[in-house]
Amino acid sequence: MSVPPPEPTPAPTTLGALLRPVLGRLVLTALCSAVAAVASVVPLVCLVELARTLLPGLTGGPVDEGGAWAAVAVAAAALALRLVLLLCASTVSHLADVRLGSLLRRRVVGHLGRVPLGWFTQRNSGLVKKAVQDDVGALHHLVAHSVTELTTALVVPAVIVGYLLLTDPLMTVITLVPVAAGMLGLKIATRGTTHKLIEYAGSQARLGAAAVQFTDGITEVKTFGTLGRAHDAYREAAEDFDDRHRDWMRSSSAGATFMELALSPMTLLLTTVLAGGALVHSGHLGGPAELLPFVVLGLAIPAPVLAVGFNYHALLAARGAAARVREILAESVLPAPAEPAAAPDAGAALRLESVDFDYGGHAALRGIDLTLRPGTVTALVGASGSGKSTLAKLAARFHDPSAGRITLGGTDLRALSFEDLYDHIGFVFQDTTPLRISVRDNIRLARPDADDTEVLRAVSAARLTEVVEGLPRGLDSVIGDDAVLSGGECQRIAIARALLADRPLLVLDEATSAVDPDSEAAIQQALSALSAGRTLLVIAHRLHTVRGADTIAVLDGGRIVEQGTHEELLENGTHYRALWAAHQGGEEPQRPDDTTESELSNR
Repeated sequence: MSVPPPEPTPAPTTLGALLRPVLGRLVLTALCSAVAAVASVVPLVCLVELARTLLPGLTGGPVDEGGAWAAVAVAAAALALRLVLLLCASTVSHLADVRLGSLLRRRVVGHLGRVPLGWFTQRNSGLVKKAVQDDVGALHHLVAHSVTELTTALVVPAVIVGYLLLTDPLMTVITLVPVAAGMLGLKIATRGTTHKLIEYAGSQARLGAAAVQFTDGITEVKTFGTLGRAHDAYREAAEDFDDRHRDWMRSSSAGATFMELALSPMTLLLTTVLAGGALVHSGHLGGPAELLPFVVLGLAIPAPVLAVGFNYHALLAARGAAARVREILAESVLPAPAEPAAAPDAGAALRLESVDFDYGGHAALRGIDLTLRPGTVTALVGASGSGKSTLAKLAARFHDPSAGRITLGGTDLRALSFEDLYDHIGFVFQDTTPLRISVRDNIRLARPDADDTEVLRAVSAARLTEVVEGLPRGLDSVIGDDAVLSGGECQRIAIARALLADRPLLVLDEATSAVDPDSEAAIQQALSALSAGRTLLVIAHRLHTVRGADTIAVLDGGRIVEQGTHEELLENGTHYRALWAAHQGGEEPQRPDDTTESELSNR
């Protein structure tokens, strides 16, 4: 059956594309903010006009009371309008932020649900958490605040400058001199900020990693007397962080200080009054009343500009977070067929036919031909890095092969729906971490409708009964809260889950190489129950556990160099014979309780 080519997954390539779902709301926010910005200038203009109206009264002249009250009424109306519009703008922008956050989180999680499962083995949970929670959360300032701030920073100065130009162009230019100097200071303060912010974030991450590493390894550090040397790594990371932070502050402090001095009310007031006084004295301005608009309105220009300057770093951080979200959404996904093929029979054979797999420009597997016949055990053995885990993950479609194909019952895995595929294939890997939910829900992840009778049957088969009975709330105990499980107990949780799921084909990564003898025996007994009547693909780290396998495939350099039974490979093979000799040479004397260890291979 032919497999349809992968469909391209559209991903936002620009910030605008990422914000497109809430673009209409952001435009409405900008319009409300623009009108509110104009309305914020009106009371200042009314104040100037009111002063001009009342000034004749100081010299005993007539006062236009109607004009004075009109100015007060217009100012009050403008303030009320500004309050309403700012409330509307803030409400709309925050609703846009909530909507975008919800959409992006669902989109990122949905996208991560379709990327190759192997993607997660190359990245830790911190990256996923950062993308889903931190980076999406960092967009809050960009969506909820920056539109209002930037609109106000543009509109308020533009309206004020327009009004002042109509009053007196020369005095307007003089009033803007401190503002221009402040903008120059802002440019100096933010010069190279993007690069320095990246360096700062990197040094902060290294400091955090060094702190965690030191804390996690404190027992070994103290036991082996390496406290001073262990401190050195943290000290170096702290010094690097301190150097980066100091360099950043040193490079920006002079510009920031100059900006704040230039835009301070005192500087603006002195510039306006001194220059205006000179122009009044020279006769360019008719009197103090003509200077009043520049004194009152000139002081209002810097405030919105300073607001943007003070939030510049938050804006940069939000843009960086948006870029990382776009990178996550641009990750390629496993293609799903438009019309999935029929689900295979429970006894279907799995075949790898001339399979190649490349990773990061490296040839991980080449020319793999392997058949997993129903009801048999196939073991993958070989040196570390030979490709065992990669081959097993291809069989479970954690990745798609670069060339060749993998079939289940004659149907290419890429032509099956993911539901049908994972209804047929299950896996238990060496490293397993239960979710922070109840023991019951951990076990029935694959079958949420399973009742307690079925769960307890799986618990018994996985040799977990004593563990569950010893927990404070039994099956209701939440792992991580009510119960802290050992590595062997976590492994048996995974085995119980696989038993309950009841998949006909299982991929197993031998899980007993790093546990104590008691856990090892219990896990081997649980694996024996799990493997009964199923097709197994086993990654073998210790050869004696799979010497009874129906087929042993020996990998070397990403190729299967030998296949056969244990006896056939010892008699005719070279690579396997060398592996077995090395294994026998390093094997400990067999313990009396080791009889359970061979149950899986001799079932």
